[in-house]
Amino acid sequence: MQAIPWDVVLTLLGVLVPVVAALYEFVLVGRKRLGYRIQMDTPAFDGRYGEPSVLVRRPSLVLVRIENNGSTNIDESDYAVAGDDPVGLRVRFPERRVVRAYTSEVSDPGLEHATPIPELNALPAEGATDERGNGLLKLPKVPLNRAQYYKVLVLLDETELGVERRPSSGQRPEPVIEGAIKGGSVQHTRSRTGVSRGSVGIIASLVAIILALGYVADTTEGQGPPIDCATGRLTLVGSTAFEPTLREATRAYTRTCPGAAFTVETSGSSEGLRQLDSAGDAAESGHPDVLAFTDGRKADGQPQLLPRPVAFTLFTLVVHRDAEVQDLTREQLRKIYRGEIRNWSEIGGADLPVRLVGRYSNSGTRRVLENRVLDGAPEPNLTSDDCRTRRPRTEGPALRCERGSTSDVLDTVVGTPGALGYSALPAAARRTDALHLVRIDGERPDVEAADRGAYPYWDTEYAYTYGEPPAHSLAAGFLRYLTHQVGRDVIRAGGHRPCAELRNPQLCRPEPTPPPGG
Repeated sequence: MQAIPWDVVLTLLGVLVPVVAALYEFVLVGRKRLGYRIQMDTPAFDGRYGEPSVLVRRPSLVLVRIENNGSTNIDESDYAVAGDDPVGLRVRFPERRVVRAYTSEVSDPGLEHATPIPELNALPAEGATDERGNGLLKLPKVPLNRAQYYKVLVLLDETELGVERRPSSGQRPEPVIEGAIKGGSVQHTRSRTGVSRGSVGIIASLVAIILALGYVADTTEGQGPPIDCATGRLTLVGSTAFEPTLREATRAYTRTCPGAAFTVETSGSSEGLRQLDSAGDAAESGHPDVLAFTDGRKADGQPQLLPRPVAFTLFTLVVHRDAEVQDLTREQLRKIYRGEIRNWSEIGGADLPVRLVGRYSNSGTRRVLENRVLDGAPEPNLTSDDCRTRRPRTEGPALRCERGSTSDVLDTVVGTPGALGYSALPAAARRTDALHLVRIDGERPDVEAADRGAYPYWDTEYAYTYGEPPAHSLAAGFLRYLTHQVGRDVIRAGGHRPCAELRNPQLCRPEPTPPPGG
């Protein structure tokens, strides 16, 4: 039996609750609603009132509010009374008689006609009441737009019958509103100084649904694979600069898809491409369980390897803090790598020898440096093993050593005074307590500077497959995960920019904003 999809059920409830509330409010209850409430009912001083004056021995003042609290306008014809009856509503005050009635407040100047009808509310003779001893206030058929209201202040006198019947608590009977609205209702309302009970109910229901969704998400995590889950084993090779992101992405994928297993063995972009090509040639199916990630596109050759842009990646040069250098021009960098500048003091830095820490020739990070910063010139020859002293009988003016990974380069720069190296920006940014990120021509390594074309050290991170992997394979599923699902969040958290977020995901490169009018 298939399990109940509680996430779908709760989502539908979250939609239905406000819809049902709206239908109840505007269809079942009625769009036309006339509301009333007694805002004040208090004793007053006795005396004579009005012209001709009337002796009022037990006076009280009552403030009646009449309002349109529906969703549509109310016209004179909406009052459910005979056509020739000028009275729209009647307010009955048990055991009291009406002495005077005035319109005390209107919401809009056009409601001056909302006045108790004088001839219908004529002052009764002293001691007179209606047949039930009840004072009666007659209100006209007042047209009210949405949210309009008027208030009537009524002076009342308690009858002898009221005195006789008054309980020991001294409370008088509540006034009674008599009248009806065609296709609507007359309702007792409350002050809207706080949140209505209906609103509280809707909010509480939605909060409960949200909490339930969170609970369902927590309890069902890992219980069933998503649609794009794949099983099997997959080896990831290539860029050491992208390795931290790959490790986090594989951990996230296996948490969701426990049937998948990954091995991450990065040793450089070029070496990764060679490994993928060899694995493809050896695979009987022609689809090896290997993906290669590279900093930039592959060189000519290896025609079976197909690229997919994954992320836009920034790189940075890094220098030991003791060098007292934080900003270098591209011309200075070219001279440093040609060996024409050998001491930092020659460009205003500390009196320390320049010690270059590079990567092996199979490094994509190195290739990006040579192509984008050094104008295609290669790094100088290897002349040192320890990055401090020169090998005997080596050629080349620069002192340069090589390391096999991004982390090894950073460790060497941190431990070698005067050292200059390079790295992917996310990895280098975590080591700024011990080294400087070098600005190039005054531009810091960030996406905004790259978009302006001002910062040159960047490239696109590619994922390579040997041919087109089967759609159901782990290789295809993991690539979709990186480019369209939670993997994008992992890429972003690793300090890279997912290609899918750029204006042209297939190019996955900075797109400078054209100047105004350009």
